[in-house]
Amino acid sequence: MDNAFKDVPPATLADLLGREQVMDIGIRPLWDSPRVAGPAYTVRCEPGDNLMLHAAIYRAEPGSVIVVESGDMDYALAGGNVCAVAQRRGVAAFVVDGLIRDLGEVREAGFPVFSRGVIPIPGTKKKVGAHGEPARVGGVLVHPGDIVVADEEGIVVTPAARQKEILAAAQAKLAEEAEQSLDAWEENHRARIEKALSEGGFAG
Repeated sequence: MDNAFKDVPPATLADLLGREQVMDIGIRPLWDSPRVAGPAYTVRCEPGDNLMLHAAIYRAEPGSVIVVESGDMDYALAGGNVCAVAQRRGVAAFVVDGLIRDLGEVREAGFPVFSRGVIPIPGTKKKVGAHGEPARVGGVLVHPGDIVVADEEGIVVTPAARQKEILAAAQAKLAEEAEQSLDAWEENHRARIEKALSEGGFAG
């Protein structure tokens, strides 16, 4: 089912799920990668340390999006080799609340990474954090198995328990939009705007 989410833009999901399921704008694609979608493999790293992310690439199931809580802006969580191994093992993407390094290698390999930026110095590998527990990433509390959809428009997290409901609603919304001409959209939009202006007392 999560593969079907690849056909759903984050904007459509955001309309259905609301602001609390949308990560903040600081976590962005680090290169022009395609849309990714998959179940979250959640990781919590201690500040300045990347041990748990490095361990996750050997534990996450193929198709997973590894989602990392870190909040650390001084050290990289991963570099080119870690991303390459994750890619080789079938991981769909990294979504990390932190930084990476070796962006050129990552971009050349075509591995999708969404993060707060790039820094050339790596963190340590000494502190045990957590796998498979809720992780707060980009302001969203992500649970294992939640469906993460990410592209240049943003990152939206669909709770696992609601994935069938949300996917069906998203597909219906997209189908309805595809059948509507721009002329019809404009007519409906203008009517709504003028109604709101009138109700607000705007006479211009």
